[in-house]
Amino acid sequence: MAFQGSLRELPLPDIIQLVSVSGKTGRFALRREDHPGGEIYLRGGQIVHAKTGDLAGEEAVYELAIWPEGDFTFHAGEESPESTINKSNTNLLMEAARRIDEWQVLSKKIPSTRLVPVFTDQASTTSVSLTPQEWQLISKVDERRSIEEVALGLDKSPFDTCKLLYGLITSGLITLKENLHSLSGERLREMTPEQLESITEDIQRQAQNLLGDSPKNSELEAVVRLSRAELESGRGVDAVLDLVRAAEKLVSAALGPNQSKVFLDKVSGLLTAR
Repeated sequence: MAFQGSLRELPLPDIIQLVSVSGKTGRFALRREDHPGGEIYLRGGQIVHAKTGDLAGEEAVYELAIWPEGDFTFHAGEESPESTINKSNTNLLMEAARRIDEWQVLSKKIPSTRLVPVFTDQASTTSVSLTPQEWQLISKVDERRSIEEVALGLDKSPFDTCKLLYGLITSGLITLKENLHSLSGERLREMTPEQLESITEDIQRQAQNLLGDSPKNSELEAVVRLSRAELESGRGVDAVLDLVRAAEKLVSAALGPNQSKVFLDKVSGLLTAR
């Protein structure tokens, strides 16, 4: 019978320790709503392999350990397909505990690695001294890729990338926004050209309603024209994403980040309802 439960009730290091003392062999399967999940393998109670996304080995263990919530299932008897970890459980779990403590601080400004780093208005007017690693990170910020995708481009773990981002966010050079790639899922790809045109009109109306009499409404009209041109050229999904991205910036500039979040929530609702 599988051993399963919630990470909200029991942190992953405690769960692993509980199972490992019995000397069991098997696989931990971990799942979270906003994440593809991960796996940790034990052999005779020792952690021998872990994987989550593009991470494997020790970094995968540390990445999974900082999850504040999710579900786990331990499948006893399942053998690991490979061995990528040589550290003792004690050393692994001590490092995992240290990162959990550090993440408590980082998460106050970086609640999720699925968010997208974007430059603030201050970035173009402020003179700051950056470390070589911070410059590397800045070069990967294109306002489209999530923290996890930026980390992949840097060949770093999401955790180490967040440590670099924390200073840039604190200094006011970078802020985080919702991952608009989530809007390009199966629902958009399944829509017909007519449905994509219809959703574009609905998105325009939502932005107009929020902007009201703001001068930004005239800029929105220009954005909508570009979106329609993309639709006519057969790039329907890109047209929707580009419209959402541009409209969200206009709403944020006119009304602030709270209203831009309201706009994105409304757009997500439109897609869900179709």
